[in-house]
Amino acid sequence: MRRNQDDNVDVKMLELLICPISKAPLKWDRERSELVSRAAGLAYPVRDGIPVMLPSEARPLSDDIPGRPA
Repeated sequence: MRRNQDDNVDVKMLELLICPISKAPLKWDRERSELVSRAAGLAYPVRDGIPVMLPSEARPLSDDIPGRPA
C-alpha cells in the first residue's frame, strides 16, 4: 500500500475515487488535503486520511478566486 507519509493518505486508493456528482476523476491536492473535481467545481476534504465524499462537505472551488462569489 502506497502512503504519503506527510498526511497518512493511501495514494493508490485516491487514484480509484471519482467525484460523486460528475463521475469525473479527482485530483489530489496535497497542500490542502483535498480531492479536487474540476468538472463539479468542488473540493472534497480528506480528514485523518479518510476522504469525505459528501457533496454537503465539499468546498466550492470558486472560494479559491478572490472577489468571485461562491
